Amino acid sequence: MDNQAFTEQFEQTYSAAPKVLVHAPGRVNIIGEHTDYNEGFVFPAAINFGTWVAATKRDDNTILVTAVDYDNQQNQFPLDDIQFDNEQGWANYVRGVVKVLKEALPDFGGANLLVTGNVPQGAGLSSSASFEVAILKAISALYELPLDGVQAALLGQKAENTFVGCSCGIMDQLISAMGNEGKAMLLDCQSLAIEHSPLPSTHQIVIINSNVKRGLVDSEYNLRREQCEESASILGVSSLRGATLEQLENTKSEMSEVVYRRARHIITENARTLTAAQALKDGDIATVSQAMAESHVSMRDDFEITVKPIDFLVEIISEVIGETGGVRMTGGGFGGCVVALVPTDQVDVVKQVVEYNYFDETGYKADVYVCTATQGAFA
Repeated sequence: MDNQAFTEQFEQTYSAAPKVLVHAPGRVNIIGEHTDYNEGFVFPAAINFGTWVAATKRDDNTILVTAVDYDNQQNQFPLDDIQFDNEQGWANYVRGVVKVLKEALPDFGGANLLVTGNVPQGAGLSSSASFEVAILKAISALYELPLDGVQAALLGQKAENTFVGCSCGIMDQLISAMGNEGKAMLLDCQSLAIEHSPLPSTHQIVIINSNVKRGLVDSEYNLRREQCEESASILGVSSLRGATLEQLENTKSEMSEVVYRRARHIITENARTLTAAQALKDGDIATVSQAMAESHVSMRDDFEITVKPIDFLVEIISEVIGETGGVRMTGGGFGGCVVALVPTDQVDVVKQVVEYNYFDETGYKADVYVCTATQGAFA
């Protein structure tokens, strides 16, 4: 939806022109999976799919939000008593971020909000963080609140952890808030230090949605987090960020085989993420390719979060691009998307290989998105 059409829809809904129109991007994680809540390293890029929010002030202390993508469903709640909504699940992302924003920066009143987005939901491209950051940007812009991108990201994460009920890390919100056009972002999830790396102009980010649906607020994601915490406790470190492979091998007998493999994925994934980020800066695509391939194998075998259709996509794309690009599953797992760094002149071949082979093998139809790295909402 273009800005003019969105503005017109706001006027039809609220009989007034919006005072604020903001956009927050979704993201794809090039490498560094499940490392974020272990205080490790991740390497995402903000993508040109995201959430748009238009807003005006109200004279009362009520938030009224209309969701274009849910048949213009409306949800209304008072600022002084924000409760979880058991009927309209999508509304809890709005309620959660408004609640934590009110606790941090209470100097704002009611608002009429119109929301739409084009991040494929349940695909692992972080539609929820995009939604949260867009709401935070809209209200902070509307009321001129002194909210910066890092604080916004932390508030979005807090809302998802404490209100929505998903133990997500900080990556999704921070890249949506602070991404840079044409660059990927190496994020240290312990210190929140950010370093932007230019993506090669010779390559495209290609995202293939397996259309194997997944939900993040589920037992498997939270179970992985518990297993990581268990291994860190046995290793005597506050998080797996502080552990080495040598330490892990020395304490292997003290943990279950499953917990050992979960820890091995995180420790090796942190190393791969740093390697890939540096290799990209050096223009060493072969090393990026190897790191992404090893990341996928580790997610498949040690962290056990891939599914057969995803593994098949990685296999057939890897056969096309070889060492000239990289491919791996991206996102929380159990379905969702594959991310590939593909030489521009091979993008059409990758599309064809997916189109000709994926459905016949799996019974699923894939959606392919050729993306650009875009600017964050607060950048």
